Amino acid sequence: MRSIRVAAAALLGMSTLAMTAPAALAQDDDSGFWASVRPTTVEPGEPVRLRATGCEQSVTVSSGVFDTVTIPRGRTTALARVDRDVRPGAVYEVAFYCGTFWQSVDLTIAGGRPERPGPPQRGVRAGQGGAFAGLNLKEIGLGAALITAVLGTTYRISRRDTGDDGA
Repeated sequence: MRSIRVAAAALLGMSTLAMTAPAALAQDDDSGFWASVRPTTVEPGEPVRLRATGCEQSVTVSSGVFDTVTIPRGRTTALARVDRDVRPGAVYEVAFYCGTFWQSVDLTIAGGRPERPGPPQRGVRAGQGGAFAGLNLKEIGLGAALITAVLGTTYRISRRDTGDDGA
């Protein structure tokens, strides 16, 4: 009888801890989706290698300097050829779309002085910026209290007297 209570308490504790894990992982936009363009500076008419990792579906890549390219699901790279009529020295945005996630990377056209066409574009969302960025003491305290309560309840249930006198 006691082993059933211990097993039930352990199962309760483990299921509570397992249910708190998705909430901890859902903070911000840590999708693991990363994108890059190589080389970052290119002559008009030259190819560029588009790389996207961390996406479980096909990735669509678009820019004002080449036709829209799709990186198929299961692959991480594709090639695109920069148009020959692009403006030397210009900086263009290359946008990578993976479902609801996106990344943008700048591509500079060689020759001339670097200048952006149109208004300045938003930069790459490149993470939190350190080990303690986004540290929220209120959430940490609430999580610690929840885990302590679960462990305490589990211990109390497992140590509860069965009422048997050893018979």
